[in-house]
Amino acid sequence: MAREIRSEVLRRLQADYGLQPVQGTAYLRKGTCPSCGKRELYSRQDEPWFIRCGRESKCGEQWHVKELFEDLFDDWSKRAPATDDNPCATADSYLQFARGFDLGLIKGWYSQENYWDRDLGIGSATVRFALEKGGYWERLIDRPHRFGKKKARFAPGQSPRGHWWCPPCVDLLEVKELWIVEGIFDAIALLHHGIAAVAAMGSGYFPEESLKALARNRGGKLPRLVWALDNEPSGHRYTRKHVRLARELGYACEAAQIPQRERKVDWNDLHQRWAFIDDADKRAERIERDLAEARYHGALLIAESAAEKGMLMYDWRERLEFHFGFENRLYWFRMDVEKYNKARQQLENSDSHEDALLNEKQRREKALRQCGTVVEIANCYPQALYFQRNEVTDESWYYFRVDFPHDAPAVRNTFTGGQVAAASEFKKRLLGMAAGAVFTGSGAQLDKIMKDQLYGLKTVQTIDYIGYSKEHGCYVFGELAVRGGIVEKANAEDYFEFKQLRLKTLQKSIKLEIARDAQGYRAEWLDWLWTCFGAQGVIGLAFWFGSLFAEQIRAEFQSFPFLEVTGEAGAGKSTLLMFLWKLLGRPDEEGKDPSKMSRAGLRRWMGQVSGMPLVLLEADRNDNDRGPVKGYDWDELKPLFNGGTLGVTGVKTAGNETHEPPFRGTIAISQNATVAASEAILTRIVKLHFVRPSVTDASRVAADNLNHLTALDVSHFLLLAVKAEQAVLEVFRRQVRVHEQALRALGQIRVERIIKNHAQLMALVDALATIVPLSERQHGNALAELERMAVERQGAINADPLEVAEFWEVYEYLESIGDDPVVNHSKNEGLIAINLNEFCERAAEHRQKLADIATLRNLLKNSRSRPYVEANKCVDSAVRAAFNTRNPLAARSTTVKCWIFKKP
Repeated sequence: MAREIRSEVLRRLQADYGLQPVQGTAYLRKGTCPSCGKRELYSRQDEPWFIRCGRESKCGEQWHVKELFEDLFDDWSKRAPATDDNPCATADSYLQFARGFDLGLIKGWYSQENYWDRDLGIGSATVRFALEKGGYWERLIDRPHRFGKKKARFAPGQSPRGHWWCPPCVDLLEVKELWIVEGIFDAIALLHHGIAAVAAMGSGYFPEESLKALARNRGGKLPRLVWALDNEPSGHRYTRKHVRLARELGYACEAAQIPQRERKVDWNDLHQRWAFIDDADKRAERIERDLAEARYHGALLIAESAAEKGMLMYDWRERLEFHFGFENRLYWFRMDVEKYNKARQQLENSDSHEDALLNEKQRREKALRQCGTVVEIANCYPQALYFQRNEVTDESWYYFRVDFPHDAPAVRNTFTGGQVAAASEFKKRLLGMAAGAVFTGSGAQLDKIMKDQLYGLKTVQTIDYIGYSKEHGCYVFGELAVRGGIVEKANAEDYFEFKQLRLKTLQKSIKLEIARDAQGYRAEWLDWLWTCFGAQGVIGLAFWFGSLFAEQIRAEFQSFPFLEVTGEAGAGKSTLLMFLWKLLGRPDEEGKDPSKMSRAGLRRWMGQVSGMPLVLLEADRNDNDRGPVKGYDWDELKPLFNGGTLGVTGVKTAGNETHEPPFRGTIAISQNATVAASEAILTRIVKLHFVRPSVTDASRVAADNLNHLTALDVSHFLLLAVKAEQAVLEVFRRQVRVHEQALRALGQIRVERIIKNHAQLMALVDALATIVPLSERQHGNALAELERMAVERQGAINADPLEVAEFWEVYEYLESIGDDPVVNHSKNEGLIAINLNEFCERAAEHRQKLADIATLRNLLKNSRSRPYVEANKCVDSAVRAAFNTRNPLAARSTTVKCWIFKKP
């Protein structure tokens, strides 16, 4: 290992895993194992390529440092630049240190070249190998993750089909056994251990021409072939196919498959693991054991019948009973020991000349074939993949894949603990999740199957929402996840695997349509948005964009603002909201009306997303068909401003545990009328108000274009944003303080919360400019509009809503009609007492316009010019007293229930 890399690896191993150097030895010890958590992790000090758990029988896991500290090993041009004296210095360093190869063995087989990707505008040094057919294959070695899946490439227009790559040191005319692997590095790795190997250059390539040429040159004395492709579904399929084709050409064939446990391992990985073993005898023993196990798994793969596979498994472990799969059916093997002993005795005492020629091993094999019983117990093959648990609710499931022998695709779903513990429940669940899947085994057989399949089963962490998981530092969007700027697709087992993290979401009700690559991305949407909505459209965009980082912002700044979108009917609010949702991959989405949802339904809806807006669409307060509709109580949103809990529910356990999910999203409110709420709510809101525009040809075309865009046309914006998480947050942190100081300097805003909210949105506009090409005009206008909105919000706090202001204007008018009180029943000079029903009656008599009484009851509680005191209080009425004085014969009770307000 290079000196500077070794020193950094040792530092990180001690800091991250607690490994400590042991004096007088070449080892680091007492580290904490990432798998079992015990302090028995160790590594070498001189060549710290691996860390390994010392609990060989109970854990024994090991990790290559490239898996742990990938950033130290992925930019080889920087670490070992090529020079005039050594133009292959980078390639040499990569092959020696990243692949563990002996350069003395492979020198001259390769060259160092360069590759430039025109589409991405990035390049890399490569290690290039010439191919027998012509052309070349090369591996990209400088931060290859930048190129996506393109980590290696063939010469443009060239294909290796039909021909293998043969190492120059392998004499094909002399070898007795030839291993065929997928890649060049796998072949070189095996060469280091005396195994003649060639590379087919891909699992799907059958080297037909090379095999035919070898048969011609060998004159019929053919070597035995060992097909050692990667242990994955495509490798299985092609191994069986290639074995069949090679046998037709006259070759004797075997197979080898490396068992895959926690992580994918290929022959190059095994070579590096073997090199980690110091003792030569132990290393030779480990190599022999690993190769024998690989041959055994290869033999199972190409077995031609269930009986043959069962016998192979019995020979390997000599278990009397076990389950196994063959051609996607589940079988049960049982060895009848009594029958076996009788068969052995008969063979030993047989007078048959053929039996007399058998040796001890052959007699045993023949007796075993007669006594092993193979029975099908399911017409499919269920396989436990992993264990998943919801830590909050203490619910857990086993996640299974069910494969079928016919062409039906595999089915994946969960089983509870009770369903895997009883044969009857297992049978019912299997039938329920996969059409026609029938299990006919017994309870004892199921117990043994589950004991084998569930032992050491990996665990996957779960979340019950989509979006950003603060605990894991990861965005999860259905089938895509982003962590540290890297986009990953859900694997074949439906979860995301990152370094030391397996994660999946249980949320299935929200479907996202996200364009993973930039091909087809319609960047012109920004111009159309500006044409339709101007600076307010950019501000709405900044809020949707900032919602992606709301969890991070609240963690550092303790709050994230609410957005209010109001305006006249036909002003374009729905067009804007539905387009903004498309940017996040949610087509046909606008929002939900909270007044039409139950409390439990509203709480669940608000808990479905993290780092995304939740749009509250408030229904009209009056519906002529249904009568008055109760408006939503906006004060319920107060705790959500700081990411508080959505509510408390009990957990179904024997204890007193509760579930208090935090609010992880953001709040947007869209309605025609202005939100009428307490000052505490109004100061949490950033308000956009839209008026019906003067439509032009350009704006009409732009609006039509926005409406016709699909989520797949623009949702790549979502990935562009979250991949730039760190850059966005750096801009936000820097700019939010700048804008706070600028708003304070205006001197017109006295509420600190208003300054903070609008400064945050201004900083998000600045950060947005790093993702989309905002012009200086667009950027400046959006900031100026936010400044105006902040001043306006301060004014809105000081003033009453329009309906309340009109109410008090009517009050002043009615009270000015005569000398006696008309609607104010209070005898206290400092208070106003109004009976709302009587007030509305007097207003109607004098033809004064008022909001409906239901609206007034809701809004008057937040009256600012005459602060609300209490409702429905019995008062001694000044109005009735004056009436009784004027009309003693028609005297009325002076007690009236009134709403009480303070006089200004």
